Amino acid sequence: MPQLMLGQLAKSVAGRDKGRFMVVIDIINENYVYVVDGDLRRVENPKKKKIKHLYLLNKKIDFIADKLKRKRKIYNEEIKKALKELVDESLDGETSNRI
Repeated sequence: MPQLMLGQLAKSVAGRDKGRFMVVIDIINENYVYVVDGDLRRVENPKKKKIKHLYLLNKKIDFIADKLKRKRKIYNEEIKKALKELVDESLDGETSNRI
């Protein structure tokens, strides 16, 4: 089981957003995180999501994680672009884990 980290790529497995890829932008506690996709769930209004409702992939957006750790502003366009690149790459056979 991978350790949950900021900037990690995840796929929603429950709720109205089921099937959407998102990025973890904040870890609230051992059960909840805030996720965004830069489109329907924007940085200004992140989704509070139970970790058990996410399929965590072994991919991380490093520059987003770095900005979050340094308390710098992240932009929706950055999230959308990075998500598209990582999802395309992950769908080419990357292994993933369920928490």
